[in-house]
Amino acid sequence: MRSRERAEMSDTAERTANAFTGPPTGGPRAGRIDPRVRRALALVGQQRELTVLVVVVLLIVYFGFISSASSAFFERVNLVNMSQIAAPIVIIAIGEVPLLICGEIDLSPGFVYAFAPFLMYFLIVYHGFPVLLAIIVALVFGLVVGAVNGFITVTLGIPSFIATLGTGFILYGLTLSSSNATQATPTANSLGVGKWLGGYGFAEIAWAVALTILAHVILTRTRWGLHTIAVGGNQLGAREAGIHVARIKYGNFMVSGLLGALVGLQIAFQTNVIDPNAGGYQPMFYSVAAAVIGGTALLGGSGTIIGAFLGSIMLAVLTDGFNVIGISAYPLNEIFGGAILIAMIANIQLARLRASGRLR
Repeated sequence: MRSRERAEMSDTAERTANAFTGPPTGGPRAGRIDPRVRRALALVGQQRELTVLVVVVLLIVYFGFISSASSAFFERVNLVNMSQIAAPIVIIAIGEVPLLICGEIDLSPGFVYAFAPFLMYFLIVYHGFPVLLAIIVALVFGLVVGAVNGFITVTLGIPSFIATLGTGFILYGLTLSSSNATQATPTANSLGVGKWLGGYGFAEIAWAVALTILAHVILTRTRWGLHTIAVGGNQLGAREAGIHVARIKYGNFMVSGLLGALVGLQIAFQTNVIDPNAGGYQPMFYSVAAAVIGGTALLGGSGTIIGAFLGSIMLAVLTDGFNVIGISAYPLNEIFGGAILIAMIANIQLARLRASGRLR
């Protein structure tokens, strides 16, 4: 009896190994993988963030130690620049990941990003608001935009792509008409508070790291996060299980709007310029790209905040590294597009392997 059980276990191990290497072609041991290697492959497949982390480390090693301009990569000025590239992508991605998990998307954060600092400026200059109150109102405005997006999408039943596309255009028009398409400068009395939002060199990345930790805990350790994943995995089943689907989606849209406003204020204080043409679609697309590269499924049901953070760092290292070594930025879009396609293909294949039980 025991001999039969051992034979069955051996046959199972061989089939698992063949899932990664194909059937044996030589002798009786030709196609087999050492159990430790097999366990390592399973770990890589289960931890979606691990692959992105390896890529980030390799890029940092290349740009920081191997490239011809490696000495400049770790200079403080360059590290600040790289952190300021990464932070907006990270923060907006934190808002996009839960929506993508729910099977939705928000195209408007970049336009909230553009309007929020103007709203703060108008409240301070023309209405005499205290600086801190004006900042809070600008952030609340982001929440309101998210609530409007949630209402159009969830209550009225308009696809989120169309709903947020429309609100984005409306916000862009409001920004241009209210500012007369001219730049403004944050008031002197707002710069003291602004230093903590984006004025100091590493202020933005500090916010990004703190928000990443908070969002990761919420998504993986709280009822809200579990309900978000349930809604994305099976909306009908989640509703029948008593989950308030509309409330989950409304809340995640509102968080996305809030984070878009936060990024806009940070950039205004970082550059000391409020630009009506800032934001737009690029920050959102970069953030969605970072989320996808990090392992978030565009069709909903699964996602990871840590993966989105690492995907954002990867895009920032690539952008900054190309600049440091003096390579034209034109090929960046090709690289970003290839990275997104590779990430999507990898996500789909890993999902199939997990569903078949081979990554256990």
